[in-house]
Amino acid sequence: MGEKYNICLDIGGTKILGAVFDEKEKITYRLKKKTKEGGDSAGNVEEVIISVVDELIKESGIDKKDIGAIAAGAPGVINQKDGIILFSPNLPWKNYDIKSPIKKKFGVPFFIGNDVNVGVLGEYKYGAAKGYKNVAGFFVGTGMGGGLILNGELFTGNEFKAAEYGHMILDPEGPLCNCGQRGCLEAFSSKQGMSGYIRQQVSRGRKSEMAEAVEGGVFKSKVLKKALEKGDKVAMEAVDRACHYLAIASGNMINTISPDIIVYGGGVMEAVGDIFMEKILAEVDRYCMPSIRTTVDLKKAALGDDSILYGALSMIKSSKK
Repeated sequence: MGEKYNICLDIGGTKILGAVFDEKEKITYRLKKKTKEGGDSAGNVEEVIISVVDELIKESGIDKKDIGAIAAGAPGVINQKDGIILFSPNLPWKNYDIKSPIKKKFGVPFFIGNDVNVGVLGEYKYGAAKGYKNVAGFFVGTGMGGGLILNGELFTGNEFKAAEYGHMILDPEGPLCNCGQRGCLEAFSSKQGMSGYIRQQVSRGRKSEMAEAVEGGVFKSKVLKKALEKGDKVAMEAVDRACHYLAIASGNMINTISPDIIVYGGGVMEAVGDIFMEKILAEVDRYCMPSIRTTVDLKKAALGDDSILYGALSMIKSSKK
């Protein structure tokens, strides 16, 4: 009998990343596909997932019979036990059973969890947080996600709703967040938050390399990197502000759970993480108790874009124990 391969997915609002892992836990094939723009039905995203898995099987040349399991991280509140997406902010899903159709189509176990929970799990098993027992993760992307490992276990709270600390309120008079509240960490420090700030400054007549990139929505992380390299003042202010609030949030987390490590991941950290780390580290001590701060490491995620893929793999692995 052939060795078992596992298929892991990172389902985003605009794209799906897929990878085939061999029995040595190495990625042998990978794929990136856009989730159709304007796809407002849950079935559409489901079709894209199925087509990504089909394509991964076909293009990597493995036999369907050799697949052990499929696992995915997706944005939103997800009942990890039953594979039901209760709510997803950027995808058209509500109380949606994604597990059954995928399981039925491929005849193998299917696992799904909140993308950042899964990403933090990936960093804990394979990345920057390996060997630590208590881990808090901030993932800075279009939004701001959180994930917690407590005593070596993913902490998901009541009904898998825990670790939404992108929505910890840092200024109740602050900018409006997508969740309907004002002044959440996400409203300051995510790509949405930074884009909003740049847009506001440009509308006041200030110049920025990023004016075009934020006009209709959220910038790409690469564009931010270029603007910072060129010394763009407005972009730098947006980053300063984002890091300031990340430092405050990190201080709060340090005082609240005394983690062994805080890991910072996501697309922004992948692109300009060194700048972010420097600024967060310069400020975080002001916002936590020195005696607790001394036992916390702060690190950039090590797996980059693959955190969620590796986390999905570790969901499969831990199900076999």
